[in-house]
Amino acid sequence: MDGITRFSAGNASMPLTPQASVRTSARQRLWHGSHAAGRQLNLHRIPGHRLLAALTTSLGLLLLAACSHTPAPPGSSGTPAANDRPERLREQDQKTANEIVLYAMGLLDTGYQFGGRNPEAGLDCSGMVSLVVEQVTRRKLPHNAARIAAETRTISRRELQPADLVFFNTNGSTFSHMGIYLGDGRFVHAPSSKGRVRVDRLDMAYYAQRFTGARSLFK
Repeated sequence: MDGITRFSAGNASMPLTPQASVRTSARQRLWHGSHAAGRQLNLHRIPGHRLLAALTTSLGLLLLAACSHTPAPPGSSGTPAANDRPERLREQDQKTANEIVLYAMGLLDTGYQFGGRNPEAGLDCSGMVSLVVEQVTRRKLPHNAARIAAETRTISRRELQPADLVFFNTNGSTFSHMGIYLGDGRFVHAPSSKGRVRVDRLDMAYYAQRFTGARSLFK
């Protein structure tokens, strides 16, 4: 592809195969949902098969997240503090959070590239996050995990909700790696190991030992 792909409702009149119809239906739902919120969601170079897989997986994760909470870290009582974040986001923020999760899942299997912020050339962890957030919300974040952490709101681990950001110390720096939380203890990220955007769990030994904090994009 040679640029940002914008879905147009006019495409619905074109003859489609059954598989293309499913992909188009998914794009229609995304376009209408984001248009109603006052913006058009750019499905930035996400191939149809990734979009369909992302829609299916993301809906499952969001359903799981809706009826679960983030387990408290070991040693924590798990009792929420008086000023803890509300259990549910405002309606508009929730729509945006859902779009962030869906868009991020559409990047699964994208190759890793240090300094990358282009799905065709490859992504690194902060490049993936900044790309997703900008495409969905128009908010421009730095292409740097530590700076993103500084510009977003600190939350506790037990307050995590889908579309929040999670951070790790993977090379001696507090915020040297990051990803987007999906719910049910899972997050999507662009790790250098194995070289592909993928989903992992926060309670995996490697990430549990290196978890350094969580941030929210929402107030």
